[in-house]
Amino acid sequence: MPDPARTLESHGAPVLIFDDRSLACLAAADRIAATIRAATDARGKAVLGLATGGTPIPVYERLVGLHEADGLSLAGVTSFNLDEYYPMSPLDPRSYRSYMHRHLFSKVDLAPNRAHLPDGTVPESALEAYGEAYDRWIAAEGGLDLQLLGLGRNGHVGFNEPDGMAVDRALDLPTRPVSLHPTTIADAAKDFGGEEHVPRRALTMGTASILAARSILVLAFGLNKAEAVARSLSGPITAEVPGSLLRSAGDRVTWLLDPEAASDLR
Repeated sequence: MPDPARTLESHGAPVLIFDDRSLACLAAADRIAATIRAATDARGKAVLGLATGGTPIPVYERLVGLHEADGLSLAGVTSFNLDEYYPMSPLDPRSYRSYMHRHLFSKVDLAPNRAHLPDGTVPESALEAYGEAYDRWIAAEGGLDLQLLGLGRNGHVGFNEPDGMAVDRALDLPTRPVSLHPTTIADAAKDFGGEEHVPRRALTMGTASILAARSILVLAFGLNKAEAVARSLSGPITAEVPGSLLRSAGDRVTWLLDPEAASDLR
């Protein structure tokens, strides 16, 4: 497991700063692999919360490599992804279901009925009930052993977007449909051929399930994440910066950063 170049602590949470993002991703993947092995040895299964986007692709590449070359088995894993655009067919190559199939599911021994993502085809009238069911599925598995997160440029986690709601409510949000923030839409434009083609809504795992995870890894890389990282770690805890809500989980959260993302930390 690669060692960080520098280690800080923020409100009890370790902040690991690596010389470059590839080392941070290797460290994250090795921690996930260790969690899979430990939980499977202890309970016969491991429950993972997974993320999408450009940031975790090297993490999944490393896990696939460990599966192929080092005998890491995901047969005992149940996974729950954070989010999906809505509406969205799982066959659409821009869907997060397709992303996970390309980067992980098709390359390891994780059973299809244990690899869960929010479903972008659920009828509008059933979205609330579906969100409640998704949270029940996570709880029925005993909660998440580990949640992998990225951090949006606006501080979002999953698609829990900036909001003016009270903090106590923001800490207990369920899986639900949401409207995407303009910054999120702008950042997704390249994947959809322009902002006008980006879905305006999504389904997201809520903060309640995320914050209940026994371990949380947050990856953030690049100068464009520096402000969100600093506000999450050093600013007030507020729903306007969803990353700041992670401080309520104390030392169960580990931040893995590159020097650029950490550049506004003091």
